[in-house]
Amino acid sequence: MSKDNDNVIVVENLVKEYKMFNSKKDRLLESLIPKYKKHGTFRAMNDVSFTVKKGEILGVLGKNGAGKSTLLKMITGVVTPTSGSLKVNGKISSLLELGAAFNPELTGYENIYQHGQVMGLTDAEIKEKENEIIEFADIGEHLSQPVKTYSSGMFARLAFACAINVEPDILIVDEVLSVGDMAFQLKCFKKFDEFKKKGKTILFVTHNISDILRNCTRTIIIDAGTKIFDGSVKDGVELYKKIIVGLNPTEIRKQNKIEKEAEKLTEDTQLKDSQFRIIDDPDNETWKEHMIQNDKLITYGNGKAEVFDYGIFDDKGNYISSIENDKTVYLKSRIKFNDDVDSPVFTMTIKDFKGLEMCGTNTLIENIDTGNCKKGDIVEVTFKQRINLGPGKYTLSFSCTHINTNGELEVLNRKYDALLVEILSTKEVVGFIRLDSEISCSKK
Repeated sequence: MSKDNDNVIVVENLVKEYKMFNSKKDRLLESLIPKYKKHGTFRAMNDVSFTVKKGEILGVLGKNGAGKSTLLKMITGVVTPTSGSLKVNGKISSLLELGAAFNPELTGYENIYQHGQVMGLTDAEIKEKENEIIEFADIGEHLSQPVKTYSSGMFARLAFACAINVEPDILIVDEVLSVGDMAFQLKCFKKFDEFKKKGKTILFVTHNISDILRNCTRTIIIDAGTKIFDGSVKDGVELYKKIIVGLNPTEIRKQNKIEKEAEKLTEDTQLKDSQFRIIDDPDNETWKEHMIQNDKLITYGNGKAEVFDYGIFDDKGNYISSIENDKTVYLKSRIKFNDDVDSPVFTMTIKDFKGLEMCGTNTLIENIDTGNCKKGDIVEVTFKQRINLGPGKYTLSFSCTHINTNGELEVLNRKYDALLVEILSTKEVVGFIRLDSEISCSKK
């Protein structure tokens, strides 16, 4: 197959503008009188271009109002672009607005056929899928009742079942994988995994960063209608974390040159000396000099404080670079304050090499009163605990944040992926967490 045939979605210079009126009167007059122009213009999508290849799982990130849903609606044909071009090669099933094709007066059973017809299926093809849809929705006798009598949960279950069981080439998902109860959510994610294994193309919009890290092969970020990032999932997630705490995305990109640093952090590359190093400088000793440091750590914040040192210690105070998951360790950081801060929050996070946060805690969660810190103060923070993760290689992060008077999170300084640490286990671990269970067996 040629490279062009691999492209299932091609978006070029896509623009979407909406007319904005100050009053209903202006809207009415402009519709009646062609020369009467009283509208302003809101550009919801600004010159966006990207390509999605067959089998890719593209995560779309952005704050509320960034333009993500507008973009997906244009791809699915619900909204017409103002300018630019959009090509789609394959059948799309969209989970943007569940049940949009449903008629509330029809029964659930009748709506299965109506939805299938809207999706371009014949009655025979719908019949083949009928039992699968009914079983997936699992709403029992309500299937023979008008949809207008359904609870929101039943409506979502049937709509999701109809949308997910039409065997599309392209699946577009917008924050709807969490419908229904826990058992139904499990079915949704299993179906999603089936699509991934079949090599389907998926566009996935969510605010859940963990879902993006687990599922996606590539990420784009939309901010104020503009695509500001297109690259690796880990780099995209780290940029998005900065955006959601109020940092300007343009300045972030300039400072970190994130568009040039789309390298994947994999086990093979992380262990190279060019990426992690052990430093020994006895003349100016700090804790981190005895650790395996990341040359490409991610650091940002408003500068009111600085996390300038960190390290890992055993119960005798010795430096360690590996952690036995059944032993108590001490994770320490030192923070210098460049401004007065009331009740700072000190954090510790452990992530895997894909960037997925495995565990972490902070002084706010643990109800620790950190008091008032003055300019020039240096605070030493110690997290004493066992790290019950499965054996492997992880990164350790430290930060200092603050909840301001408006109740908003303020990042003073973050040192993400600052240290490389290996976790060891004296016994086999199933999954991600070591469980030390007391098991009893008895014959009856």
